[in-house]
Amino acid sequence: MEKENLDQLCINTIRMLAVDGVEKAKSGHPGMPMGDAPMAYVLWTQYLKHNPKNPRWPNRDRFVLSAGHGSMLLYSLLFLTEYPISIDDLKQFRQWESPTAGHPEYSPEHGIETTTGPLGQGFGTGVGMAMAQAYLAQYFNRPGFDLVDYHIYAIVSDGDMMEGISSEAASLAGHLGLGKIIYLYSDNKISIEGSTDIAFTEDVGKRFEAYRWHVQHVDGNNLEQVGQAIHAARQETARPSLIISRTHIGFGSPHKQDTADVHGSPLGPEETNLTKKNLGWPLEPAFYVPDEALDHFREALARGKDAEKQWQEIHASYSEKYPELATEWDRLQKGELPPSWEEAVPVFEPKDGPMATRSASGKVLNAVAGKLPMLIGGSADLSPSNNTHLKGFGDFSMESRERNIHFGVREHAMGAILNGMALTGLIPYGGTFLVFSDYMKPSIRLAALMGQRVIYVFTHDSIGLGEDGPTHQPVEHLPALRAIPNITVIRPADANETAWAWRVALSHKQGPVALILTRQNLPVMDRSRYAPAEGLTRGAYVLADAKNGKPGLLILATGSEVSIALEAYEKLTAEGAAVRLVSMPSWELFEKQTAAYKEEVLPSGVRARLAVETASPMGWHKYAGDGGEIIGITRFGASAPAKVIMGKLGFTTDNIMAQARKLLGKG
Repeated sequence: MEKENLDQLCINTIRMLAVDGVEKAKSGHPGMPMGDAPMAYVLWTQYLKHNPKNPRWPNRDRFVLSAGHGSMLLYSLLFLTEYPISIDDLKQFRQWESPTAGHPEYSPEHGIETTTGPLGQGFGTGVGMAMAQAYLAQYFNRPGFDLVDYHIYAIVSDGDMMEGISSEAASLAGHLGLGKIIYLYSDNKISIEGSTDIAFTEDVGKRFEAYRWHVQHVDGNNLEQVGQAIHAARQETARPSLIISRTHIGFGSPHKQDTADVHGSPLGPEETNLTKKNLGWPLEPAFYVPDEALDHFREALARGKDAEKQWQEIHASYSEKYPELATEWDRLQKGELPPSWEEAVPVFEPKDGPMATRSASGKVLNAVAGKLPMLIGGSADLSPSNNTHLKGFGDFSMESRERNIHFGVREHAMGAILNGMALTGLIPYGGTFLVFSDYMKPSIRLAALMGQRVIYVFTHDSIGLGEDGPTHQPVEHLPALRAIPNITVIRPADANETAWAWRVALSHKQGPVALILTRQNLPVMDRSRYAPAEGLTRGAYVLADAKNGKPGLLILATGSEVSIALEAYEKLTAEGAAVRLVSMPSWELFEKQTAAYKEEVLPSGVRARLAVETASPMGWHKYAGDGGEIIGITRFGASAPAKVIMGKLGFTTDNIMAQARKLLGKG
């Protein structure tokens, strides 16, 4: 078959698999795969370096479908190039437990590099992947040994370009000169509501040129133009590349091409048949795959095998010449930490206080950084406040890819970038004020959904930050974070709990960890008098128990409120009250404990309970129970010194004692 005819046969195979998949599911987005099939075909058959038989090969190119609604494009390509996606999986598009979900869900075994869906997330995640690639290349590569040498490709849409997260990520990528990024922008000029002209008329190319990107314009149906543009982008090493490709949504559909009707709905039986006739495609059977097309796509197997073989030879020689680096490389691939790293974690004494947990966090971070070369991160322009700067290590910049990242005032992008770095095997952390976690929520949610090892350093955790006022004082943020499945939220009570919180965060592999830290100074508790801070690892522990017999009252507290509650405990105990104080830094860790341990810490027979936390009381009723009370916040904060606000809103030793006496029947 002539090459031109084979090209069109392959492109139409992608299109029709997408159409048939959406049609069978009676749900989905056929238009984008139909329009983007030509440029995806060129990329996947001519440029993408990957091995379908080993989807986790470390030096593969990464492909991100940021326009995740067009997921049948990706699934069709994965099937055609013989990833473990079958024709039956295509027929089960959008069905229960099928790998072909409505939007791509992270599954490296199937060749799906990241979860995409919320527009712009894939764009930002790809920037994180490129930053990780740049860091790893500088750290591991040696002359003649390019162990890390790959590109990050993505297909992005008009919707991606409209979302603010993409602007933030693009701005940082251009500033950093991430030349391994090559994004193909499907400029089909259609969104759900109709023509993009109703809301989006800017010159995207000029915007990206202003971001310091290498920008090209092509006809998305001209395979030669697309190929030449990708080739030119690969030659550009100092700037990320954007290929603006004029495409046609629903290409080939006689009545729906270039209309919003084909964006998010099946073509319907009649239009499907008309489209197949228009493209010279057999009406039956559905999911038809010509042998010639399949054979051509599966040439990727031989190319991928050869590419990985060459890399394995480099890796073998590298391991002989640089054995220590090779050991670190192998550890990175397994997600393991170096031996004895925990020995570097500091232990704090009461004389070291008072100390804000944000300060303790910074001390721990710097103490372990030298032991953990894959730990990398920074803040959204807040490192002096978040204490996230690694002393003695350089900055991640255009000139040098070191470990301190200046994200700028870009919380949205920071969240997605952290995900991209974690997906590459690094242990990334990012800091900002807790109140601004709202800007990061979609990315945090995706990190939890993908089970990625991301650490958030959220400081200024309550009304205790003081004078900045209610715009900066988080109230609802703790329950909002706790509501996300598979995230571990830890609010330590002092410096030593903070040290143990970092131990947990760095060791935890199956989801993100949010460290919730104070601005204000807190006492360093005397662990010779009270329970060891290691109890944090179990989520809740008895910090101080009733002196005589069983407790008649449980006081539960987190973070800065523990030290206030401890004062109340001491005074109540001196009065003869049988009080148990429980430090409860992490609900998620506590819920993983055995029923016996939970009963040991929070005996069900003790109904008099008082929970204390400077946040919305939502969720605390589970632990306070019907017989308990909660000292929380059901309003916004105020602008005043921290002690004044805490006093006005009831977070004092006296108020805790008063509420405790009522519960004990002595008020």
